[in-house]
Amino acid sequence: MRTEELNRIKKERKLDLVVVMGPQNIRALTGIELDRGALTEKVLYTDFRYIPAVHRIAPGLKTADIKRFRPRGKRIGCEYSMPHDTFLKLRKRANGATLVDISDDLKAVRMVKTPEEIEKLRAAELLTCKIWRDASAKFKAGMTEREMAAEIKKMMVVRGDGEAFETIVCVGRNAAECHHVPDDTVWNGKDPVLVDMGVKLNGYCSDLTRNLVPEPSRPSRLYRRIYNIVLKANLAAIAAVRPGMTGRALDRVARNVIAKEGFGKCFGHSLGHGVGLDVHEEPSVSKKGDTVLKPGMLLTIEPGIYLEGNLGVRIEDLVLVTETGCEVLSPAPKDILP
Repeated sequence: MRTEELNRIKKERKLDLVVVMGPQNIRALTGIELDRGALTEKVLYTDFRYIPAVHRIAPGLKTADIKRFRPRGKRIGCEYSMPHDTFLKLRKRANGATLVDISDDLKAVRMVKTPEEIEKLRAAELLTCKIWRDASAKFKAGMTEREMAAEIKKMMVVRGDGEAFETIVCVGRNAAECHHVPDDTVWNGKDPVLVDMGVKLNGYCSDLTRNLVPEPSRPSRLYRRIYNIVLKANLAAIAAVRPGMTGRALDRVARNVIAKEGFGKCFGHSLGHGVGLDVHEEPSVSKKGDTVLKPGMLLTIEPGIYLEGNLGVRIEDLVLVTETGCEVLSPAPKDILP
């Protein structure tokens, strides 16, 4: 459990009480999955449905009936990111107290994963790579993007907790739309296919992007050039990861590789993001990412080049920031195209 972090936030922000009500934040701090609760520095207020799970998962955590929850103090920390109706109920129960936003404080806590979280994320990413291997082997000429996405989703449901996000499958020129929604486009068995996917396992997300380039076919010279530029940017960023650098600095490494090749304007999204209980978490690895990287953070490295109406390539790995660099958690092959 990381409930001691609430005491630190309370002291640093000069608060009388800290209240966490977001289910994902409660889970990150306690390991307890629920849809109704209020966590303070000392007590988890919830209902009878979750008490046995608390006793099993976090036996040292004190519990109380959510109906008895009455926050007291002049300055109470809470997440402004909660649903508006929940915020109004909290404000009413707080009886005139000043509510202070601690959303960023909680994001900072969740950025650095515990050893247990790292192992869960490692397992989720490894499973995603295995599903990519097995599902892509089933792709056949004549299948639609929807059908290929369905193969992936079916495996995720059977082997894990389902999709961490809606699987993206792009045939040929559709890959120029970086968040293309799979449709009835038919694969001819020759065009490259871009797939962005991630399974959820034990509550934790994963994220991977790979490009299927059929062996018998020869992609265009332009496609091979773009693919290898994106791969070069991906590998350069992975090699550059160090604790102490900012997300902005890391983003710049990949962006410079692509810009020097003349495709800077075709890389319009950020290099990456954190991954955890949610597929998009802090830190941001972007032009504006000012968070300093620390060991224990997990990041995606996903440069891309998109030529509208023609082609698109993105290569994405999940990496763990270590004391000296990073560990790549995505073993799925990403070979250079001859």
